[in-house]
Amino acid sequence: MNEKTALITGASSGIGRELTRLFAKDGYNLILVGRDEEALNQHAYNLNNQYGTQTTIINKDLTDPDAPNQIYAETTGKNVQIDVLVNDAGFGEYGLFATETDIQKELNVVQVNAVALMHLTKLYLRDMVDRNEGKILMLGSEVSVSPNPMMAVYGATKAFIKSFSEAIRNELKDTNVTVTVLMPGATNTNFFKIAGAENAKGADPNKTADPAQVAKDGYEALMAGKDHVVAGWMNKARVAMAHVLPDTVVAASVRSDMMPKDEDAEKKKQAVTLAVAAGIIIVGGIWALSRYKPSAVSVSPYNKAKYKLKAAKAEYDAKSALSSAGDSVKGAYKRAKSSVEDALA
Repeated sequence: MNEKTALITGASSGIGRELTRLFAKDGYNLILVGRDEEALNQHAYNLNNQYGTQTTIINKDLTDPDAPNQIYAETTGKNVQIDVLVNDAGFGEYGLFATETDIQKELNVVQVNAVALMHLTKLYLRDMVDRNEGKILMLGSEVSVSPNPMMAVYGATKAFIKSFSEAIRNELKDTNVTVTVLMPGATNTNFFKIAGAENAKGADPNKTADPAQVAKDGYEALMAGKDHVVAGWMNKARVAMAHVLPDTVVAASVRSDMMPKDEDAEKKKQAVTLAVAAGIIIVGGIWALSRYKPSAVSVSPYNKAKYKLKAAKAEYDAKSALSSAGDSVKGAYKRAKSSVEDALA
């Protein structure tokens, strides 16, 4: 045992359950938080048998606004120091926001995914800062950077998590406390069943990620102190494109994945056509800009400075968008950037 303790919400299933195995394997004591007490106890028993893990169960429903205070009181009352906080708990509600979804369920989604996450972070982060040591893992999503039609409230909570996490990470930059956001795409868990979206195309088990691999990606990023990690190469590409495509195009693509599997062929064709057209416009624009070489007469010093400023902003946005998309994409970006700079030289 390494004498450190990790507190993990949503620990009874899915990605949270897989994360507990990784912490247990590395000798952490565990505090497992969830609603399914029977499942938590069984999992704790298995972890103890396999790894000798010292495990404490806290059976709490995070839809209760006072649950974070109760969890914190229980750990501090036992003088347990939380070295790693994993905010994994979360769920969604599927359907059209205006006419199909249940408002109470959506309020609960906000409470669990955003409010309880923020509340637990507030409570345990203060102690970490006082010790100048600690780690926090947040479960974000691919849709942290994309509109999420058919699960609009869920997507909004994941956007909150990404923004909130990056902001407090910046506030903590002079400390030894780190905040990491794990951003998976559709994963083979009971998420879609709980949300009522089992029939969505994106829920196809043959196309969803392995929760064990997603957890591994998040765990390694957490231990390395990274700000975020996008699990899976395809999701890296999706996240990168979400930074450069118009929100309307991104929303249309996400909605296509969230529609029923028996969606008619015409709708599929329209979605693909829209995405391809957007890609052609973007690539064509980059090519045209790279080929344009204004004469010395046509570019005044003022316009030259203005173009360089725009190019610098484009460079920053593109780097942010493409940081996770792979070396090949980075290489293409650098070549295009070089051509633009030559044009403005």
